[in-house]
Amino acid sequence: MACILHIETSTKVCSVAVTEDAHVIFEKTDADGPNHATKCGVFVEEALSFAESHAIPLDAVAISEGPGSYTGLRIGVSMAKGVAYGRGVPLVAVPTLELLCVPVLLYREDIPDEALFVPMIDARRMEVYAAVYDRALKPLRPVQADIVDANTYKEWFDRGPVYFFGDGAAKCKEVITHPNAHFIDGIQPLAKHMYPLAARALSRGELADVAYFEPFYLKDFIATKPKDRLALNA
Repeated sequence: MACILHIETSTKVCSVAVTEDAHVIFEKTDADGPNHATKCGVFVEEALSFAESHAIPLDAVAISEGPGSYTGLRIGVSMAKGVAYGRGVPLVAVPTLELLCVPVLLYREDIPDEALFVPMIDARRMEVYAAVYDRALKPLRPVQADIVDANTYKEWFDRGPVYFFGDGAAKCKEVITHPNAHFIDGIQPLAKHMYPLAARALSRGELADVAYFEPFYLKDFIATKPKDRLALNA
């Protein structure tokens, strides 16, 4: 099993973790941000020092790849690339919306097998970045920008229960009132939850190019209504 350094900076939360043999052995999180410019480097240095002090060699670096804040992702990706290059270890990219699903799958036992997941990252007004997954994290609809109204996810409600979570979900509660719509509060993309997705990517040989990898910035997505571009979270 691998020792992996995980870096998550896609939203206002900045978090760094180290896992070994699927166990979180180090974690630092700052939720008072965005403070990525001041916190990320410090957290990464502490994480690497912790691993070195316990004679644990680093095997890979994992970065949450977005969609997310341009500034946050740029800081996190630059840090991840620097560590991966300097240590001569592979870099793996974890989709942020898939990452949001991990704590729901790990800690919620009341969700039916046929449920669909719609993780959301907040933009301004009634705008979110979202995807649709089944419980096996199979993407049923790719990541796209949505301007949310009562009918945005109607086709998915016809299939059964749909669970919304992430920092974009709270503002949708008053708009999405279908009986098959369910909301889970308090779900954030955190480095400590990246391991299952990072380990999967490593096992499949799905490595990011340290020199050329670019994350999915919010500005790369166009809203689903014509002529509407979602605002960029700086």
